[in-house]
Amino acid sequence: MRALVVDHSEAGPVRFADVDEPVPSTGEALVEIRHISLNFGELNYVHQWPAGAVHGHDAAGVVVRAASDGSGPPEGTRVAVGMASHAWAERVAVSPASLGTVPEGVDLADAAALGIAGVTAFRVLRKRSLLARDVLITGASGGVGHFAVQLAALAGARVTALVGSPERAAGLRELGADRVLTDLAETGDRFDLVLDTVGGPLVARAWSSLAEGGTIHLVGYSSGQETTFPSGALFGFGEPRTIATYGDMTPTGGELTDLLGLMAAGRLSAPVGLRGDWQDVGDAVQALFARKVHGKIVLDVA
Repeated sequence: MRALVVDHSEAGPVRFADVDEPVPSTGEALVEIRHISLNFGELNYVHQWPAGAVHGHDAAGVVVRAASDGSGPPEGTRVAVGMASHAWAERVAVSPASLGTVPEGVDLADAAALGIAGVTAFRVLRKRSLLARDVLITGASGGVGHFAVQLAALAGARVTALVGSPERAAGLRELGADRVLTDLAETGDRFDLVLDTVGGPLVARAWSSLAEGGTIHLVGYSSGQETTFPSGALFGFGEPRTIATYGDMTPTGGELTDLLGLMAAGRLSAPVGLRGDWQDVGDAVQALFARKVHGKIVLDVA
């Protein structure tokens, strides 16, 4: 079968290859993949995976063989694959713990967009009550950012979305952002929670805008820059402020089910900024790296 595998050469980060068919264990379902979804991290830091390995974590498709131990969805079920391994192939063996059943009325391509981005936003934002809280989402025009703006607004937060340029602000107010900024200097507000996907100097600036008892959750570092705090910046009186890292790789089935339910109810939309064919994955990767895409990239598996 055909798959996208890790390519460490200059032609990378991925290439097509013929690979062996997956052989599911007794506790795995065989899923025929219809759509895949790209993430910046898994492509930008591809050196962290072995060359030639089937790449990718997020996809959606149909169960063609249920797990033989009776666990998980039956044959014919439409499913979202989230944060699983080796997902960018025509068929993949997946534990039911990493599958979410796609309800009627939810497009399978939209379901593919959830995965890492949707689950990351969901897991961070449900760590505390957000009702009437001030929440800052950095890198809000990306996949995690689009989901985070919607979910924070649904939870009753006052949402500030921070983007890199005015052009990247499109649509964020419609998703629930109360304000869209291009520079933190535009506001003197203090935030109870910051979900940061950018890293670098922005983290230090966000720290200075953090309210007592507030937390910055670091979920990405797309800037690739170092963070330096001014002398004395990490000392303060009052209720402690914290910085939390994120790297939760536990199974995503429960969160996918919740997110898909919100989609089915019309309360959450998939931020698909580019839809294409997986044969054009090279162009899609270039668009992702050039920051030309608002939201997620979903590619159809021919």
